Amino acid sequence: MISCKKRAKYTFLLPFLFIFFVFSSAFAQAPEQAEIGTAGVTPGSAAPAAAGGGADAGVIDAGSTLFKNNCVQCHSVGTDVVVGPGLQDVHKRRSEAWLMKWIKNSSALIQSGDKDAVAVFNEYSKQQMPSFAFSDDELKALIAYMASESAKPQTAAAPSGGPDTAPGQNVGTDAIGAGIGNTIDLLLVVLVVVLLVLVITLIIIASVLKNYLKGKGDLTGAEQELLERRTNFANIYKSKAVRIIVGLIFVVVLVDISIDKVMGIGIQQGYAPRQPIAFSHKLHAGDHQINCNYCHTSVYKSASANIPSANICMNCHSQIKKESPEIQKIYRAIENNKPIEWVRVHNLPDLAYFNHSQHTKVGGVECQTCHGPIETMEVVAQYSPLTMGWCIDCHRNTPLNTEGNAYYDNLVKLHEKQSKGAFIVASNGGTECSKCHY
Repeated sequence: MISCKKRAKYTFLLPFLFIFFVFSSAFAQAPEQAEIGTAGVTPGSAAPAAAGGGADAGVIDAGSTLFKNNCVQCHSVGTDVVVGPGLQDVHKRRSEAWLMKWIKNSSALIQSGDKDAVAVFNEYSKQQMPSFAFSDDELKALIAYMASESAKPQTAAAPSGGPDTAPGQNVGTDAIGAGIGNTIDLLLVVLVVVLLVLVITLIIIASVLKNYLKGKGDLTGAEQELLERRTNFANIYKSKAVRIIVGLIFVVVLVDISIDKVMGIGIQQGYAPRQPIAFSHKLHAGDHQINCNYCHTSVYKSASANIPSANICMNCHSQIKKESPEIQKIYRAIENNKPIEWVRVHNLPDLAYFNHSQHTKVGGVECQTCHGPIETMEVVAQYSPLTMGWCIDCHRNTPLNTEGNAYYDNLVKLHEKQSKGAFIVASNGGTECSKCHY
């Protein structure tokens, strides 16, 4: 015979299982996916290709830097015409000596009556090409870079992450992060299903026991009382234990929401204001691979990265896309002698000191480390939280490049005596309060 104590125990467990199920569901959240680091990626940069035509990777890399800083505004390394012609296979169409003369001083070559120079000048609307005071070695490096780019296939295969994978994105890490999130979501679903099955099973068992007692002819007083008893949920909810549990759940949820809201004050991550002129970083820095320093001229030499002035835009758009409604806004601003009121995206509080050139020029920090995959953004948004904790984490994990800098020699020796770890920014006082607050 099944005892009344066991029956009472099963009935008593039901409300606690229900509370546990509600508590688990209330706090079941998928973990945040880790941000994919994009440090060390320059717009349009790629691993150095195998050196073509006898040029080594160092020469090609030097030529790449020269091209991106001086030529990409008017030329592509493919067949596309920007301002001037596309430069694919230009080393095959012209001799190296001719190319060196043309790059150094195209005007002089045209005036000398060179047929090829005159033909190119006339073909492209007699647009004057600037002269460049490059050394012969720099010119050879530039030509070697164009030759190496011409040797590459023009239609590269899509990355393993699919066609929408952003340049510089770590596809493998992204897939792992997504896989972990999906696994935990699946486990939570399984847990909820198991709890539901347990609750339903207990209800069925209680019903079977009740039917068993009903079919039994001779019932004791205790069994008869148990059979006639009805569960009073009002009494359960009025019990002290249930009230304490419900109160704790409410307090924990309220505190969690409050902390999230308070910690988010002043954080503008994801802020993407509408600008007075629709400017696409994806088109300029991504598709056309224009170096950031061409427009933001002070990123390597000033404490603040400047917003480009209209005359920088006109370097290209005096010839390109002049009919565009957005470009016409630039013309009107110049005609009315009024500055374009760009909306600043990245803002730091006045209590924090930040030197842009110290990070980019001295520290060698890439744009994407803080600004994210800027070369994929149609509308610029704040990628990083820019909080103190975020900055300190970077200072605690970033090694200092001390090679060739005698300033660090004694500091490195002292650090090696005291620690076996890497010489990071924090090792050089990068986490002291007065570095950023004074």
